[in-house]
Amino acid sequence: MTLLDSGDWSALLFQPFIEFGFMRRALVAVVALSMGAAPLGCLLVLRRMSLVGDAMAHALLPGAAIGYLMAGLSLTAMSMGGFVAALLVALGAGAVTRRTGQREDASFAAFYLIALALGVLLISTHGSSVDLIHVLFGSVLAVDNAALVLVAAIASVTLLALALLYRPLVVESFDATFLRSVDGPGALSHNVLLVLTVANLVGGFQAMGTLMAVGLMMVPAIAARFWVRDLGPLALLAALMAMVSGWIGLLLSFHADLPSGPAIVLVAGGFYAVSLLFGRHEGLLRRGFPLQAAWP
Repeated sequence: MTLLDSGDWSALLFQPFIEFGFMRRALVAVVALSMGAAPLGCLLVLRRMSLVGDAMAHALLPGAAIGYLMAGLSLTAMSMGGFVAALLVALGAGAVTRRTGQREDASFAAFYLIALALGVLLISTHGSSVDLIHVLFGSVLAVDNAALVLVAAIASVTLLALALLYRPLVVESFDATFLRSVDGPGALSHNVLLVLTVANLVGGFQAMGTLMAVGLMMVPAIAARFWVRDLGPLALLAALMAMVSGWIGLLLSFHADLPSGPAIVLVAGGFYAVSLLFGRHEGLLRRGFPLQAAWP
């Protein structure tokens, strides 16, 4: 008889984390990622830069691949390579936007697609399909102590930086022109936001892979936007959704033998679906299904 059949819900929900160290490390990693990445996701949503996070997550790949080819599955080499690669993509896309007038989203799209192709090429020609799957999708259940320290350190630095630059980040999110007119630190806050986004994706890809890490950053932030509008409560709700998604996703992974990263992001997708239907702001039921008005 399984725990589910016996009706022992407390054991079902908590026993894996009590008995197994790898489950506890995975949960701590997801909580730390949620605390740092979800508030950044909220800022990206407010700035209409949601896809920038996805672009930089893909841009990690060539740097992580070079680090892997040079030192194997080395946390330091892959993290430094991924950070440098994503930062170069962010700076390069920004430079093209400033010098040519091309929209920032178009610049990021071009750079990240090139970076993604380069990363896949490097791993495919010098590694194996297993190596590629590991880098793309990761395994939060395989988080070791070194990766846990890295994720916790990145989350701590992120929260400290957000606290120090909270006002200019908020003002620039809603009125960047005003911040420039009063000689505010608009460029500094924007660059810090990009660096923090890259750093959190670097920490996330060690646990969840490049493709899944951005899901934990963006999906809870987008879902929370249906419930609250103020940035403080929005970041708090997004972080809470991300943490609960991690907890439930890890349990699904453990009990149903599912890949942990996709399970976590799909649970976050469930929060998004519920928010889309029942959200206080722009939820479909709240709006009364306006698409019906188009029918005769």
